[in-house]
Amino acid sequence: MRQDPATTPRPLVVAHRGASDDEPEHTLGAYQRALDEGADGVECDVRLTADHHLVCVHDRRVERTSNGAGVVSALELARLEELDWASWKTRPDAAEAPDADPERGRLLTFRRLLDVLVSSGDEVLTLVETKHPTRHGDDVEKTLVQTLRFFDLDRGDRPGAPRVRVMSFSTRALQRVHRLSPRVPLVQLVKASKGPHLPLDGTLPPGVRTVGLDIAILRRAPHVVERFRRHGNAVFVWTVDEQADAALCARLGVDVVITNRPRSVMRTLVPTR
Repeated sequence: MRQDPATTPRPLVVAHRGASDDEPEHTLGAYQRALDEGADGVECDVRLTADHHLVCVHDRRVERTSNGAGVVSALELARLEELDWASWKTRPDAAEAPDADPERGRLLTFRRLLDVLVSSGDEVLTLVETKHPTRHGDDVEKTLVQTLRFFDLDRGDRPGAPRVRVMSFSTRALQRVHRLSPRVPLVQLVKASKGPHLPLDGTLPPGVRTVGLDIAILRRAPHVVERFRRHGNAVFVWTVDEQADAALCARLGVDVVITNRPRSVMRTLVPTR
C-alpha cells in the first residue's frame, strides 16, 4: 500500500510521465521503473485520438517523442501504434542494456496503463491530466470518465485500487468531470506564466479541493501554500527535480511533489531510503 498524505511526514513523490529522466516519457517502462524505485504515484497526460482512444502523450503533435509526424487528435490509434516512441531517448546504460524490451517503443494507451496499475493491487496515487484546447472538446472528459468507470475507479478511493485524481489547467474541463462523476477528486493546475491566472488567495473553483502549483510560484511566493491550507485545500507542486526545490516543498508542508526524477527526489526527502 502506498503512503497517504495524512499520515506521511514528507510529501508523496509522484513520477511525472513515469521516471522520465531515465526512460522515454509515457512508456510502460517509464512507469514500471518509477514504481520499482518506490515512487508513491505516477502522473500521465491523456489525449484523444481521431478514433476516440485515450493515449498517454503530452504534446499536441507527435514529432518530439516519436519518429512520426502529425497531430495526435487527427491520427487514428492504429497509425500511432506504428510509431517508435522510445528511440529518441538514449538510456544512460545503453551500452550494457540487455536484449531490447519489445514494449519499450510502444505507444501507451490509458487503458493499458490502468490495467497494469489495477492488476498490481496497489493504491498508487494516479494523476491524470487532460490537455486542452483540442478539437475533441468535452469528448476528452467523457471518454476519460467512461474509462475510469470501466475499471471501477470513478467512485472515489477504495482499498487495493489506484487513487485517481484528474487534473487540468482548464477549469471548464474539471467542471465537466465533476458533472459526469462527482466523486472523482480534482486538481486545478496553475502555471506561473500562463493566463488567465487563478487567484492565489487559497480558494479554488467549486468541487475542486487540490491545487497543483508550478514550482516557480513557490520559489517566488512560498506563503501561498499556507493560504491554500487555511482553506482546507491540498497542495501539489510540479515539476520538482532539484534538491533545493524538494527541500523547499518539504519545509512548506506540500502534500505531493511531481518529478521527472523520483528516485533522486526521494533520496533528498528521506536520505536513509
